[in-house]
Amino acid sequence: MTVEYDPRGVCSRHMSVSAEDGVITNVEVFGGCDGNLQGISRLVVGMKVEDAIERLQGIDCGGKGTSCPDQLSKAMQKLL
Repeated sequence: MTVEYDPRGVCSRHMSVSAEDGVITNVEVFGGCDGNLQGISRLVVGMKVEDAIERLQGIDCGGKGTSCPDQLSKAMQKLL
């Protein structure tokens, strides 16, 4: 299953997250801090969706109340 998500309140413009049997298989983030988002994307591949959500949700960027990792957790919630 693949989810397409347009984040809000952050620099990234679009996220695509895929999972099979509850495990993340691919993450693509367009826009934002390219190196950091590539690193986060690679780190979560192979993780259970629930575990990745738990680790990423609630992370704040510069007092915005959200961040790219937090928005990625929201995209992943659509996989559940």
